This record gives sequence, structure tokens and C-alpha cells, in this order.
Amino acid sequence: MNTRIDCDTCTVRGLHCHDCVVTVLLGPPPELTFDDDARDALDVLAQSGLVPPLRLVQPVDGPHMESA
Repeated sequence: MNTRIDCDTCTVRGLHCHDCVVTVLLGPPPELTFDDDARDALDVLAQSGLVPPLRLVQPVDGPHMESA
């Protein structure tokens, strides 16, 4: 049994990606990421109280375990 998840055919893509379990597990689609300038601009707006703060967390590499 295979499951195919295709964000390109999602009817609420972009609008509800922040609430999607797939993006929580695998990360957002590449076109929904922010560059440094956009992130800085959002930080300024959030500090001014105009928008909520960005809660995007960048993934980090976990420890590499070797099996016996």
C-alpha cells in the first residue's frame, strides 16, 4: 500500500500549509520559505505589533546513530 501526498493538487495550499501535518513532518514546500530580507522585514513588523511573530523553526540535523 502506497500513499502519495501531492501538495501541488492541495486545494488549500498556501492558505493552510501552516496547519498541515505534512508540512510539520516534512517541512514547507520550497516556495513557501523566507529569505533573510523577508524574515528581517517580518521581524520588524512583529516587533511593531502589526503582525504576529514568525514561528517558523528551521530543522536541524539530529545525532547520527550507528547500528550494530
